[in-house]
Amino acid sequence: MSSSAPATAAIVYAALRRGIDVYKPVGEGGTYDLIFDLGTRLLRVQCKTAVRRGGVIIVPVYSSRRTRNGFLRRSYTPAEVDVIVAYSPEFDRCYVLPLDRLQRRTYFQLRLEATRNNQARGVNWAAEFEFESLDWEGCLGP
Repeated sequence: MSSSAPATAAIVYAALRRGIDVYKPVGEGGTYDLIFDLGTRLLRVQCKTAVRRGGVIIVPVYSSRRTRNGFLRRSYTPAEVDVIVAYSPEFDRCYVLPLDRLQRRTYFQLRLEATRNNQARGVNWAAEFEFESLDWEGCLGP
């Protein structure tokens, strides 16, 4: 469920359809995959592939690297990326996850259907995070 070429390509396409200029860093190994030029600011974008499990879309929101002691997972920080954009191949949709909503999680869940106990508080509805319906300037803060 990590970043992949198809996810990155889908995210680039979604951005270009919205009129967002997209740039790719020249070097490899950085913490972000793309740069979105919103006209008034640049956003460092980490691309992820999302998968559906039942009534939720699950997005990995961590980085992973190999160390002497095995793999090290850690959350992204605002010093590294501004936003995570996930592509769901099953729905052919992109979802935008501002870092302030992730709160040191390793996975972020986007609900597609109601919970079994009808809980609504604290639920992250997938429709609220869809790339196409997002107000880019208004939702991401300064």
